Amino acid sequence: QIQRALRSLCIPLERLHIMKGHMMQDMCKGLSRQTHSQAKVRMLPTYICSTPNGTEKGNFLVVELCQNQVRTLLVTLYGDGNMSPQMMYKIFDMPEGIMQGEGEALFDFIAQCVSQFLAETISPDTSSSEERLPLGFVFPFSCRQTQLDKAELLSWSKGFSCSGVVGKDVVQMLQSAINKQEVGGNGAGGRWLSPWWGWKSSQFAPGQLSHVDVVALMNDTVGTMMTCSMEGRPCEVAMVADKGSNCCFMAEAYLVEMAEETSGRMCVNTEWGCFGDDGTLNDIFTPYDESVDEESSNPGEKRFEKLVGSLYLGEIVRHALIALTAEKALFTGTDIAVLKEKGVFTIQHVLDIINNEDGTTVVKRILEVLGLQPSERDCGRVQQICRAVVGRAATLHAVGLAAILSYMCQTRDMETLMVNVGVEGELYTGYSRFEEILQSVSRLLSPECMATLLPSRDGSGRGAAMVTAVALRLAAQRRVVNEVLGPLRLTHADLEKVQALMRQEMERGLGKHTNATASVRMLPTYVSHTPDGTERGDFLALDLGGTNFRVLVVRVAEEGITMASEIYVIPAAIMQGTGERLFDHIIDCIMDFQTKQNLMTQTLPLGFTFSFPCQQVGLDKALLLTWTKGFSASGCVGQDVVQLLREAAQRKQHSGLRVVALLNDTVGTMMSCGYDDPKCEIGLIVGTGTNACYMEEMRNVGTVEGDQGRMCINMEWGAFGDNGCLDHIFTHFDRVVDETTINPGKQRFEKLISGMYLGEIVRQILLVMTEKQLLFQGRPSPKLQTRNIFQTKFLSTIELSNGLALRQIRAILNELELDASFEDSVLLREVCQAVSLRAAQLCAAGLAAVVEKMRENRGLERLSISVGVDGTLYKLHPCFSHNLQKTLKELAPNCDVSFHLSEDGSGKGAALVAAVASRTAGAGQ
Repeated sequence: QIQRALRSLCIPLERLHIMKGHMMQDMCKGLSRQTHSQAKVRMLPTYICSTPNGTEKGNFLVVELCQNQVRTLLVTLYGDGNMSPQMMYKIFDMPEGIMQGEGEALFDFIAQCVSQFLAETISPDTSSSEERLPLGFVFPFSCRQTQLDKAELLSWSKGFSCSGVVGKDVVQMLQSAINKQEVGGNGAGGRWLSPWWGWKSSQFAPGQLSHVDVVALMNDTVGTMMTCSMEGRPCEVAMVADKGSNCCFMAEAYLVEMAEETSGRMCVNTEWGCFGDDGTLNDIFTPYDESVDEESSNPGEKRFEKLVGSLYLGEIVRHALIALTAEKALFTGTDIAVLKEKGVFTIQHVLDIINNEDGTTVVKRILEVLGLQPSERDCGRVQQICRAVVGRAATLHAVGLAAILSYMCQTRDMETLMVNVGVEGELYTGYSRFEEILQSVSRLLSPECMATLLPSRDGSGRGAAMVTAVALRLAAQRRVVNEVLGPLRLTHADLEKVQALMRQEMERGLGKHTNATASVRMLPTYVSHTPDGTERGDFLALDLGGTNFRVLVVRVAEEGITMASEIYVIPAAIMQGTGERLFDHIIDCIMDFQTKQNLMTQTLPLGFTFSFPCQQVGLDKALLLTWTKGFSASGCVGQDVVQLLREAAQRKQHSGLRVVALLNDTVGTMMSCGYDDPKCEIGLIVGTGTNACYMEEMRNVGTVEGDQGRMCINMEWGAFGDNGCLDHIFTHFDRVVDETTINPGKQRFEKLISGMYLGEIVRQILLVMTEKQLLFQGRPSPKLQTRNIFQTKFLSTIELSNGLALRQIRAILNELELDASFEDSVLLREVCQAVSLRAAQLCAAGLAAVVEKMRENRGLERLSISVGVDGTLYKLHPCFSHNLQKTLKELAPNCDVSFHLSEDGSGKGAALVAAVASRTAGAGQ
């Protein structure tokens, strides 16, 4: 019978693995908004988003509601790594019956304790002070928390059943009670505990308690984690193995769907005591456990806690002893009536029995004091049962811990997890083998995780002060962060103003007499039609925009478009030589390509994408204004680029070349998308640079003769604001970046939006934040001080995915030789989000001006139109396109705008311009 009883209390390793899996499943259910209400592991958000970093300082008041007492505590932190906090306690015994009385009376009593505690810890001769005294409230009951200082009680436990509290905000109830009290009023007797007798809290004066603010509510488990984070090592998990049992840990905030926070981490209070209430633990419940459950005040509830909480372990042993006596395996021939009395066998009895390694003398004495008459054999068997019950409790704690560690490892996308675990409670401190079992079993179940157990010192006292201190530190930090990032955060009104200014500059750019002084040039392209789908034939395209250029042949057929292309290099000597040599080289490459493609005998229309500033005076005639991108070929500026190409073809005796159109990449982007969607009448580039084009009514284009039809206008909107009209949204960071570019004061709109500049704006913000001690412990690396070291592609990596790809961010920061904490990574992400969001919003404001003008031009109540888009920032950044489209919808609510990603605007688009030109020329003839 004894062996059978011991076997029933021993759980096989395979079953422990299954239980760990069930625990992880229930944790996921608890975190999900959809399944939270069905989950037994409640996974309650605590709104604690950071652990101490050692800089916390100030005075903090703590009130803890204990089993039969109220404990008050005053803690002073000095910002010294929290190694030597100064503390004073006072414990107040609760009056009889208050735990089952009215809720208001309970909170009034707590407030009286605070009042008397402060009266006795302050100097009577101090004058009144305006300084606020923050209070952390340790409330060890299940609550639904919606803010750090807002929590509704879900249910009482531990013998409490005060009326009028369940469903109420307990923080507000305590604050109201405090506000009614005067320091020193209605004395509540108490006992003092203070290791620092000479300390005076001279900052606080008698009078109303109106200067006491309840700023944080937590349970003892959270306090345990925060206490263990004080030792100079971050602690991200805490377990309390006491009368009840619970665990909390720092979860990825985006997974905590019951809270609104999505960045960084948040401490989650698992409330794992209810694990198994759905029946998943039924097979490990012994008859002794069933008896304990049936006799409890909440049968069928908190099943896991009833297997592991010290409140229940003595009762499990008692029922086991009763059952074994009935089977004649214990106490034969003696009276065991005493064992029928509930609560007679306490956890202290159990711990004294199992911690005794010196034979059975102590066991015999304990049993005899209880009124039993044990034999030597009885003493040995009772000791075995006690060890089995407590050993099982330690093992089950290890299962829960293993589930949490594996979950953290998985959700952080780590191969191995190293983490500190704060532990506190009667079982942990009272059972000598508890730590050993916890470590060995959790390692067996989660071999990928290495947990270091840290014994907590006064988790509910010091830890609560730390929660309060961290909350105030974060609030102060948030104020400074908002000051730094505030100028980058644009309101709807700001964006409407930018939209109106863009519209104003567009009108000036289109005007015959105002064009010369407009910051948005609104250049005519002489492209008068977009594709209609009837284009057919073979076309050549030439794409020249940098050190490489491409030659393409594009076949436009009923079945669709097919392309072949080749990339050719332009050597530096040719880029910087004579114009004749440059264009001769281009013709040589075209002839090579045509030969390879068997096209030398054909004369095909050619579209030429030429991505340099030009003044276009016809579809196939454009004067080069200036070279950029490292080109400086002589004899070209001021000349017709198409004519230079034709002359080179004549020199090379290449007659099979017919240049019909010259365009830039923005127009090509619009045309390449226009073939598939006839409504595509806008082109947008958001990459290294930014620009837009659109189809304007000819009657509005004052710089070109004629009123009929439409013409594509190349806006060159990167220069918007060069006349100072955007100075009001330029921040300090933008000005610093602008001043260090090769063209200060030019292309100012582009410098707020495009990929070439966003990384540098972020770097400037990081330098200021580091200087303000918000990042990297105030220590910038030499690399961070290097111009353009922070690449715009870093923004995409940092903002990618919901939640932090922490390893990738750390890799970026390591590349910059920065030693970053997790909180640094979260703040870095916020900076990147602010910069990229503003870029998308400004781009949307510009686009809103365009679509609204087109709608008004056409006299429509609603405009339905498409935009062809190209550029690495739009295509690769995880949030840019969404933010742009969302903002555009808000700024132009009467326009339905679709976006198409362009495929090869400068190649395919150039060929389609040639195709449309050929089609319209044929129609004209």
